[in-house]
Formats: sequence, structure tokens, C-alpha cells
Amino acid sequence: MNTHDSLHDPSTAPAPDGHGSPAPQPPADALQQERDDLYDRLLRKTAEFDNFRKRIERERKEFTEWAAADVLGDLLAVMDDFDRALRIETPEAARPYKTGVEMIHKALHDLVRKRGVTEVDALGKDFNPHHHQAVSYDEVAGARDGEVVQVLQQGYLLGDRLLRPAMVRVAKVSS
Repeated sequence: MNTHDSLHDPSTAPAPDGHGSPAPQPPADALQQERDDLYDRLLRKTAEFDNFRKRIERERKEFTEWAAADVLGDLLAVMDDFDRALRIETPEAARPYKTGVEMIHKALHDLVRKRGVTEVDALGKDFNPHHHQAVSYDEVAGARDGEVVQVLQQGYLLGDRLLRPAMVRVAKVSS
């Protein structure tokens, strides 16, 4: 071996302490422990990142639903206006305009249904304070105590979320 080869041979390199003896190798157990610790940290960081990703996705979905519910809730007032307009008797000369309003009304109802909005089922059902807002309690012949006898304003749900409670009249037993 020439001197040039010995400069690049790691086995002949001087030790870091400068005495020429090779550096002591760490014991295999210490390397195994370090590897296990690093692997454990990797697993923990991976799980932490996965939880973070799931939380962000859940928060984004909740925000989207909240924003959609807000806009759809605003549309309910417009739907109520159309409902009131269509209940008014119109002269024959205004019949084509009423037909146009009916078409817009139907398109609006189709739009909110397509987005997952459903009506609160109220008439004839037992009063449910989670879905109904009682405007009055009246004695009504032939009605059960707590039965919804009239819907004054339709209520709506977006999935399981209440957009607006139904405003109802509720029967009570005569005292």
C-alpha cells in the first residue's frame, strides 16, 4: 500500500483524540435504543399530523355547513314572501305574472331542497320545543293536548340542524 492509499483508508485514519488509535464504536445496545427512540418519535409525529389533518378537515366542513345554513336561512324569508304573494287573489289580467312568480317560487323551493333543506313536520304532531315555536295555546275541540293544530310559519331543517323553528298553534285541554 502506498502513502497515497493510506490517506483515504478509514481504518488507518487517526482517532479524533489525535493518538492514532481507532475511535471506540458505540455499543450496539445504545444504537438500538437510539433507533427505537427515533422510530417512536416518528410514529408519534405521524399520528399527531394525522389528527391535525382530520381536525382541520372537520373544522372546514363545519364552517362550510355553517355558511350554507346562514345563506339558506336568509333565503327562507324570500320563500315566505313568495308564499304570501301567491296566496293573494289576482285579477285575470295579472294571471301571466302570477304564473311567472309561481315558476320562480318552485325553482327556489327546488334549490333549497337540492341543498338538503327539509320542512319541519308539524301539523297534527305533538309539540316539540326543539322544532316548534308555540305562538299560542288554545282549546280546540277534537284535538289532543299538546297537538299542533295550525302552522303559522313553516320551519326548516338542514340535515339535523334547525334553520328555523315552525311557528305553531298548540291545542290544550280545557280547564
